[in-house]
Amino acid sequence: MLTIFVTLLALYVAFNLGANDVANAMGTSVGSKAVTLRQALIIAGVLEFTGAVLFGQEVSETLATKIANPALFVAAPQMLLTGMVTVLIASGVWLQIATSRGLPVSSSHAVVGAIAGFSWVALGVNAIDWSSIKLITLGWIVTPLISGAIAALFYSQIKRWILDQPNQIAQLKEWIPWLSALLLGIFGVIVLPSLSQPLTNFLIEQFNLNIPAHDMPIFTGAVAAVGLTFYSLRELEDKGDRETRGQGDKGAGGQGDKEDKEDKEESFPDYPLPITHSRLPITHSPLPTPHSPLPTPYSPLPNPIERLFGKFQLLSACFVAFAHGSNDVGNAIAPMAAIVYINTTGTVPINGITIPIWILILGGVGIVAGLAIWGKKVIATIGESIISLQPSSGFCAELATATTILLASRLGLPVSTSHALVGGVVGIGLVQNLKSIQFQTLKGIAGAWLITVPLSAALSAAIFTLLSAKFW
Repeated sequence: MLTIFVTLLALYVAFNLGANDVANAMGTSVGSKAVTLRQALIIAGVLEFTGAVLFGQEVSETLATKIANPALFVAAPQMLLTGMVTVLIASGVWLQIATSRGLPVSSSHAVVGAIAGFSWVALGVNAIDWSSIKLITLGWIVTPLISGAIAALFYSQIKRWILDQPNQIAQLKEWIPWLSALLLGIFGVIVLPSLSQPLTNFLIEQFNLNIPAHDMPIFTGAVAAVGLTFYSLRELEDKGDRETRGQGDKGAGGQGDKEDKEDKEESFPDYPLPITHSRLPITHSPLPTPHSPLPTPYSPLPNPIERLFGKFQLLSACFVAFAHGSNDVGNAIAPMAAIVYINTTGTVPINGITIPIWILILGGVGIVAGLAIWGKKVIATIGESIISLQPSSGFCAELATATTILLASRLGLPVSTSHALVGGVVGIGLVQNLKSIQFQTLKGIAGAWLITVPLSAALSAAIFTLLSAKFW
């Protein structure tokens, strides 16, 4: 009965994790129209689940044994078990409350707050790792500032050298190799070591090759960057040829008119149009500026520049989903793994545990279900309610988020994806137009950030007290 109850609790936490954490990670891609909501659900569904099941073991194992100091509970394993149950309940409840209001918060901070709450009640104030609380508090301030500054730097350069130039396509062709290298370099450091490790192990075992640890990820990233460069250049050239051919044959009638009509129809996405809307003909006009009206669900992305950035952002969204699944699934299933271990062995996991595959699958299923059923609110907050995004700006926000996470991990500073993403979006808003930023939305988000740890701690302390009184 305990296993069934804890399984349902972990599924509940994973569901809310998907609805909040995964949703804010995909929000910039959906908000910029780089992907539709359905595409985002498919991408996140496949890659979050794959990352959680294939690469969630190590992170979950670490959290299960380091989430609270197990040495303090050696004499009372049932106390730690009860504490882990309260962590699941408290963090799940707070994530659900935040998601219902469309507020992107940090699941990691919710879990840390819940641990602090039950540890205080169980063992006293000295059981709390105050150094971790201080680092998290510092992260609240530093993470959005760093991400915002990086996003503003990226976007201001793209705006200056590409978007504000009279010949945008020619400028973009010069920048494509650098943008490809930047995308694959930053996200590659996060994702490629995990992806290439099985191939590295195979080559070492089968051919006895002495391959240094970083060689395979670097080689894979370099090949991918070159491939992305050639693909992007061909896309731009093909599109330019079609538009030039359509304009040249426009006055000749016959085949030219037919090709021009096909090009125009091709530029429309396959959205179902309501009866009150008709497909108006598109005329060839100068490329819009970055300040042109944003695309609506009934019109395509405004120009070839944004369409290409949309494809770059689609790729970055895939990286975000995979990395998130392999890392943050531990927030939902690590407490459960510790509970199952204690219930099975009667002892506290001191030297690490093996996470059963069914628990990893459970976490992946919960995350995907939460995003699909309830993720729209947080996606709307990140993608639409702070500033209006285009693929070029959304791409910069995601690059800034990944860069911030890398820098922070090198410095040993715990960071939140949601904090970094919000900071990146605001940084872009500062470059575009200060008045475009919805500060009322930011106030609500900042308030949710500030109360995540203390509220989770208070919930956990109260639940732990009730459970202890009932079962001990």
